[in-house]
Amino acid sequence: MDLFDLSGEVAVVTGAGSGIGQAIAIGLAEAGADVACFGHASKGGLEETAARITALGRKALVLTGSVTSEENLTAAIARIEGELGPLSVAVNNAGIGGSDPADTMPIEKWDRIYDVNVKGVFLSCQAQARVMFARNKGSIINIASISGSIVNRGLTQAHYNSSKAAVIHLSKSLAMEWVGHGLRVNIISPGYTLTPMNQGERNKVFAESTPMGRLAESEEMVGPAVFLASRASSYVTGLDLLVDGGFVCW
Repeated sequence: MDLFDLSGEVAVVTGAGSGIGQAIAIGLAEAGADVACFGHASKGGLEETAARITALGRKALVLTGSVTSEENLTAAIARIEGELGPLSVAVNNAGIGGSDPADTMPIEKWDRIYDVNVKGVFLSCQAQARVMFARNKGSIINIASISGSIVNRGLTQAHYNSSKAAVIHLSKSLAMEWVGHGLRVNIISPGYTLTPMNQGERNKVFAESTPMGRLAESEEMVGPAVFLASRASSYVTGLDLLVDGGFVCW
């Protein structure tokens, strides 16, 4: 359907080297967008993502840097606009996890989670919005987690959970602040998903706790991302879209 067609759009995906970010970057290309893949060079995977995008007949751009660096983000946006065209879609997926008991958690671990998961999302949105304002058009999608709405049973993640809650409320705040500039800001909150960051014996427990009886595949976040990036969601902003197999219903 034309409503979901992203032909002519230029997108950036942070954390595009693996997992959900890689799947969404390729999915946006499948829908017709040219895609810039941003991430840490040390993490790898960006070239593979770009190769799969170009194999679809779309343009791809590999950009390395940190979402915690204003300079890296500003330079990346400049390259996107210069080499791919006007940025119109942004998916801010880069993030890190952790599990540490709150009473003994070193403050350095708290700061690191917030630096990447919250500050990184804010700086990314800020850099993206600045170029979108001039055209009065843009869709920004921030990847949070069901952990921003619930507390994971059996896991000690006060830093991670609260950082994802911050992403959700930050996104809603930006959606209201920027609605007059033609920007839409929405959130995807995945449930338990099979990614490189989420492996281990507890996956069986997570699957059994999910009404659908399984974990999500990274590719199952593509449809929600294409929806929020496209004209199909033209009247949607400030939404936290839970993609969790029904987990929070229980």
